Amino acid sequence: MSQPPFYVSPEQVMKDRADFARAGIARGRSVVVLAYDGGILFVADNPSSRSLNKVSEIYDRLGFAAVGKYNEFENLRVAGIRYADLRGYSYDRSDVTARGLANAYAQTLGTVFTEDQKPYEVEIVVAEVGGSPERDRIYRLTYDGSVSDEAGCVVIGGASEQLNETLRSRWHNGMSLTEAFDVAVEVLSIHGEGEGTGPRIPLDALEVAVLERDRPRRCFRRLTGPALREG
Repeated sequence: MSQPPFYVSPEQVMKDRADFARAGIARGRSVVVLAYDGGILFVADNPSSRSLNKVSEIYDRLGFAAVGKYNEFENLRVAGIRYADLRGYSYDRSDVTARGLANAYAQTLGTVFTEDQKPYEVEIVVAEVGGSPERDRIYRLTYDGSVSDEAGCVVIGGASEQLNETLRSRWHNGMSLTEAFDVAVEVLSIHGEGEGTGPRIPLDALEVAVLERDRPRRCFRRLTGPALREG
């Protein structure tokens, strides 16, 4: 006599996928993205590799940061570059925006989450530096395609819920690059679950980049070596 088919409710399937994705993302080291007076700063806790980047350039004024499974967010990064190049070529470079890219990513992540057996174990940020601080944009996207428009700062990966509370209490509009960098490193140095600040993370364990408002056309710049020490 054959056994009846095993039934799992759609709600349970979605919950299991969400729990699986969140667990994978939480194991990754965090990335902080925050606005400062001259643009947007990215600081990633990335001691294991100098070539497997968590932070990258997408287009003229757009940057990308991610945590989770490298091969999955790298595929998203490459797809974002292709999207931006095609849109900029077909229309105008000014038509390539963080909002448009975030919407494209949201569709991809949402489709994978609902239709594939395994969701992407990734959390990403798409940032755009504007001509003035009021026009800066920071979008956070989660594994299921949800998008949030962050007001000036965000942490992804690790114990992000607790770290975001700390970051929002210490960040404010108009910070200098040095002030923003110090806040980012302070937040990244907090022990797991936000239980207190440990030793300051060494500079050689950090991946740092900026979208600089006043740079011509391509605003993305990595900060390494002397430039990083000088802020």
